[in-house]
Amino acid sequence: MKTIIIIPARYASTRFPGKPLADIGGKAMIQRVYEQAVKSVVAEKIIVATDDERIFSHVKNFGAQVVMTSPEHKSGTDRCFEALEKTDENFDVVINLQGDEPFVQPEQLRKINSCFSDSTCTIATLVKKIDNKSDIENSNVVKVVKDENDYALYFSRSTIPFNRGKENEPTYFKHLGLYAYRTATLKEITALRPSALELAESLEQLRWLENGYKIKVAETELESMAIDTPDDLKRAQELYFSR
Repeated sequence: MKTIIIIPARYASTRFPGKPLADIGGKAMIQRVYEQAVKSVVAEKIIVATDDERIFSHVKNFGAQVVMTSPEHKSGTDRCFEALEKTDENFDVVINLQGDEPFVQPEQLRKINSCFSDSTCTIATLVKKIDNKSDIENSNVVKVVKDENDYALYFSRSTIPFNRGKENEPTYFKHLGLYAYRTATLKEITALRPSALELAESLEQLRWLENGYKIKVAETELESMAIDTPDDLKRAQELYFSR
């Protein structure tokens, strides 16, 4: 099985413009993400996919492979597919590692890649049990419910499952924004039109579920922290220097 890790990184962010170049402990966030990907040793190739010359130049300067992609992409999934098409090699699996995940752990990348040892797996993602109860009702924390075979039933910003009885509290899982796909599946899902559930929740994975794709869910005990706002960056810097 031949794997590529693609790191989509765009400059224009509504809440935090230029965040891939934000400094964390003396290195840009995008470099931190890339170095964590290298440590995983699961991929034959790792490339950054961007739409901005500043990010492109910075990635080149620290010695990583980078490709320019269209600024019109609506999601990291779409950017990954364009970057994949620009490679001159064939791959079985694409791992989509967002450029704002500097604390992703190599073990998490290995875990999501291992899902594809099952030949029926076409899309995979990671979840973690929710330990902080305030996250259960936080709409910025995406929750997921899964079946007995560890396939996602639904993702939502709402509290799922709803605990009507309040006696036997269910296990709640939060979704970590790490995806992997077989290359043929990536091509298919990027051709799909936005769906009603996706637009309602602003979650692209619901488009795939609505169109009949199954998403394998692997559980991790490791925490991850995406950087979406300047406040997130402050917490990330505190976390980095506390290690």
